[in-house]
Amino acid sequence: MSETACAVTQSNPQASSVENERKVLQRDKTPHLFRPVTFRAVTARNRIMVSPMCQYSATDGVADDWHFQHLASRAVGGAGIVFTEVVHTERRGRITHGCTGIYSDASEDAFARIVAHCKRIGTAKLGIQLAHAGRKASSARPWEGGLGLKPGEDPWPTIGPSAIAPGAGPKEMLAGQKIV
Repeated sequence: MSETACAVTQSNPQASSVENERKVLQRDKTPHLFRPVTFRAVTARNRIMVSPMCQYSATDGVADDWHFQHLASRAVGGAGIVFTEVVHTERRGRITHGCTGIYSDASEDAFARIVAHCKRIGTAKLGIQLAHAGRKASSARPWEGGLGLKPGEDPWPTIGPSAIAPGAGPKEMLAGQKIV
C-alpha cells in the first residue's frame, strides 16, 4: 500500500459475506506536509524544512555560540529538516569575513559540537549547504554595504567562473530610452 492510502474492511449488513470482506481504499487524513518524507536512507518526520539563512556571524569560518543556539532552537522547533547557512569549502571561497566554513579543524569541530547537540535534543534531520562564493568572495557583510573589501579590510584573492565583478552586469533600460 502507498503512504497516502490504507486498506480497511467495510461491513455492509445487507451484503453477502463475500462482499463484506472486500477492501476499500481510504485516503490518509494527515495533511501531506506533516507526513514523513524519505530521501535515500534518511527519513524526516515531516516535510517542513528550515531553509539556509546566511548569518554572517562566524569568526574566520568558525561557527560559534550564535550558530549553536540558532540551529539548536530550530532542531527542536518541529521542522523535519534543518539546514545550516551556507558553509564554504575553502577560506577564499567565503563571501564575507563572517561566513562559516568547513575547511579547518576548528571549523569542523565547531560544527561537530552543534550537530551532536542538535541530535541530542531534537528530532530534525540536519543538512548542510556547501558553497563557494566565486566572484562574490571577499565582500563586506550586507549591512556594511556588501561591496568588495578594500586593502585595509583584509581582502583575499577571489576566483570565479567570470572576471565580471558582482553588480557590474547589464544596466536597466529606462522608459523612453532608445536602443543604440
